[in-house]
Amino acid sequence: MVKKSSIPLLLFCLFMLAGCEVIRTQLATFAVLKSPDTTTVPVSRYYLTGSTVQKAALYDLFTLLDKEKEAGPLQFAVVREIATSYLQQKAYGPLVTFLHARINAQPEDNYNAYYLLMIAYSWTEQDAQAVAALYFDIILKNYPDLIVSGQSIHLACLNQLISLVKEPARLVKYYRELIERFSNDIDLGLAYFMLAQAYEQTGEWSSAVETYAQYLSFSDTIIPGFPNADHYAKQLVDFNNSSKDWTFDNVGTLVATIKAALDSGNATRLWQYRAKVNFFARSWAQENTDDSGMADFNLTEFMRGNRIYYNSTLDAGSNASEVYLRTWGWAQYSVWYLCFRKIYFPSDPEIHGRWEWSGVYYGEKF
Repeated sequence: MVKKSSIPLLLFCLFMLAGCEVIRTQLATFAVLKSPDTTTVPVSRYYLTGSTVQKAALYDLFTLLDKEKEAGPLQFAVVREIATSYLQQKAYGPLVTFLHARINAQPEDNYNAYYLLMIAYSWTEQDAQAVAALYFDIILKNYPDLIVSGQSIHLACLNQLISLVKEPARLVKYYRELIERFSNDIDLGLAYFMLAQAYEQTGEWSSAVETYAQYLSFSDTIIPGFPNADHYAKQLVDFNNSSKDWTFDNVGTLVATIKAALDSGNATRLWQYRAKVNFFARSWAQENTDDSGMADFNLTEFMRGNRIYYNSTLDAGSNASEVYLRTWGWAQYSVWYLCFRKIYFPSDPEIHGRWEWSGVYYGEKF
């Protein structure tokens, strides 16, 4: 289920604060107003909603609006007061009808983008996110940006669309626009990472890797749902920038080569077949992002002229993309599982699907 709008009613109230005192001053000049129950109400009773007090307030506002014939800041302020009343009452039908009527009557009004924003917000409150997204998109495509109470309408629309839309291609478009236009108003690290994720989902791997590289300039950014974002991005970028000359066509050839190197007892020969980037050495209990074991990883010290033995077959826990070879006789921990992985790197079809010796797990499996 799509989460409701991240623009709370409070934000719209902040948008609406400017000009309210002007309206109240204007209303104070009406010594006597006709009751909403008379036949001379300047608006359909459909628009007079809520309690008796709320209806009277709306009547006063519509009376004032009727006197403001020209589009401008005062008329805009009155419309906002009316719309705020509807939002507070959750009277979404009159709100949408009223604002659409305003837009249709004055299509050149500079404030129409804001009116459409309030209509979009009302649809999110009714769990009609798809309809709301259409309005947010219409504002971006067809209306110039508008700054109200220091807030950009287009920025609000982009943030909403990013939270509502699921199609990766559209997310790429919205994140790019967000970064290009509002880099000083957003968390750039978060925006770059999510743009890279969207590129991945569209299959644009070169763009994804390039964007992850930009994200790494903002390391330690908190990415909701991605606790290992820095590690993930760095692995992709480092692999992309490497020679990749240690890879093998298939796992059978790779394992046979490693076994021959073990039989030779030559640490230097064995070491040349490892992955030159992202190689790991850790215990089974350590996190996948924990590379602390690499600091002291020296094959010569671990072998010390010992004969290293290995199982004739791969471990039963192996699968189509990752296989393990149990070995023993090492100077420390004795038992090591050598890990071989199928490379997932669609950015380079010649490398994608090949195999590498990706790391070592110390000790017996649990």
